[in-house]
Amino acid sequence: MANHKSTLRRIRSDEKKKLRNRYAHKSTRTAIKNLRASADKKEATEMLPKVSSMLDKLAKKNIIHMNKAANLKSGLAAHVSAL
Repeated sequence: MANHKSTLRRIRSDEKKKLRNRYAHKSTRTAIKNLRASADKKEATEMLPKVSSMLDKLAKKNIIHMNKAANLKSGLAAHVSAL
């Protein structure tokens, strides 16, 4: 167990950040799944910028790697254009 006040504070703040990051990552994965499942081109075209924005935010906060975000965005854009 930690002995310093600052370490105890860090543990508490890290737990809050972990929950926030987990929620953001899970909601983004759900949005990606919904976009891939969409068969309607108009609906998918509307969803694509929102999902891309979510991925950019995750990459900016280092929750996922920037290259992974780029690869996912590229694949989703290809999927939407193929509809």
